Amino acid sequence: MKITNLKKLKPKEAIVFDLDGTVAPTKAPIDAEMATLITRLLAVQKVVIIGGGKYGIFKTQFLQQLKAPKPLLKNLFLFPATATSFYKYDAGWKNIYALHLTTAEKEKIKTAFRDVFEKTGYHHPRKVYGKVIEDRGTQITFSALGQDVVAVLGAKRGVPLKEKWLHENRAVKMNMARHLAKLLPDLEVHAAGFTSIDITKKGIDKAYGLEQVKKHLGVEIRSMLFVGDAIFPGGNDYAVVKTGVDYVPVSGPAQTKTIIRALLAKGE
Repeated sequence: MKITNLKKLKPKEAIVFDLDGTVAPTKAPIDAEMATLITRLLAVQKVVIIGGGKYGIFKTQFLQQLKAPKPLLKNLFLFPATATSFYKYDAGWKNIYALHLTTAEKEKIKTAFRDVFEKTGYHHPRKVYGKVIEDRGTQITFSALGQDVVAVLGAKRGVPLKEKWLHENRAVKMNMARHLAKLLPDLEVHAAGFTSIDITKKGIDKAYGLEQVKKHLGVEIRSMLFVGDAIFPGGNDYAVVKTGVDYVPVSGPAQTKTIIRALLAKGE
């Protein structure tokens, strides 16, 4: 159920956050205030992060900035690459599962991208930063401006560039995703983030992620709250709606901070 009035937030066993655009600016690190708020939240309940980025991105965007005391990290659970993998803390971060794509699936995906670029007449930007199509093991990800645009240009230049690309190419991106879904019926296609399209094994989405939270943490979906910036038709967080989870849509990290403060006011 959608929660629009923060006063109606009820105590939950686990708070589940999307990463990019929700807890952190796209491909950029969380700021000090967010790190402090998340740390305070970890002191009172379980916190789950589900995002499209690979584990390495979770580390640079989130973990390296968090600096939470090690005992609190046992309340933090990470589901990178759209929950195709799961990490928990036990004297260090341990990988619990990883749903790797097969070599044949990866080749099929790369061929599909080439076909879609040709069929849609898509032209890559003159300047890209890093790989445009990245093999993340459990996920293949297309990033229109390259995987490293924010890392190379910094958040102040890289994030606005990604926003500009999305503003000018949203319809193009969604059209590419529709074509890919037709070419790859046995796989899952997500039009994710600002400039990305993610492809995983079939049935993998944020709803799958919540089911994995339930399985591995022993928390019922009715006892979770999901917070994300793309909980709308076509958005890569929208799949959670079908699970019946309580959810709060946000426009970015600033609103997420407001929600965390509201949760802390009820729980501390």
